Amino acid sequence: MQAGGLKCPVEQDLRGDIWVKLLGNISFNPISALARATMRQMCLHGGTRRVIETMMRETPAVAEALGCRVGVSIERRLAGAERVGDHRTSTLQDLERGKPLELDVQLAAVVELAEITGVPVPTLRTVHAISDLLALRSAA
Repeated sequence: MQAGGLKCPVEQDLRGDIWVKLLGNISFNPISALARATMRQMCLHGGTRRVIETMMRETPAVAEALGCRVGVSIERRLAGAERVGDHRTSTLQDLERGKPLELDVQLAAVVELAEITGVPVPTLRTVHAISDLLALRSAA
């Protein structure tokens, strides 16, 4: 693959990388659908930015309870998202196209893991409850 010009690093900590990716998806995807907002809009709006920051603090706590370390700071993750600009998340695109929202594999799974590990995740639970209702109503 590398000879063909593709980047294909061998990762030593794949679980940690998955949690880094999840850190963005778990927060930006449901909020984008609820607010009908782009990455940049969510980052620049004080209220949604604070909710996303809180979700991003709760998520690594679950990962750590499972023995995984999320190797990126919240500020770095937010800065990267802001640089993406006016991108609509896949969840927002699904909502706009009338497709099923795939939030269970992102948000519901982490809320369930938090329950199992005893990690308090009040913001993740709240956003899950509201976005779950959105998913149910958009499927109808």
